Amino acid sequence: MAVNRFLGDTIPRTIVKLVVLSIIVGMVMNVFNIYPLDIVFAFRDFIVNLWQKGWAALGRFGDWLILGAMVVVPVFILMRLLNYRRF
Repeated sequence: MAVNRFLGDTIPRTIVKLVVLSIIVGMVMNVFNIYPLDIVFAFRDFIVNLWQKGWAALGRFGDWLILGAMVVVPVFILMRLLNYRRF
């Protein structure tokens, strides 16, 4: 079925996985006092700073890119290596 192929599993199992993952992420965000509106306000503040300060605010975007890449790229490589070992 195309939906199962898109989701990677059956619909009920995907829903259960998403609920469990949502609870875990919510708990971690609560521990660090991060709330969804904080993320929205941070994005809004970035846009406002970009408008007010011009292109200098793009330096923050670059910092975010580098900071995120320091986590995302090694995790991606690790996942690909672990997935490669299965075959």
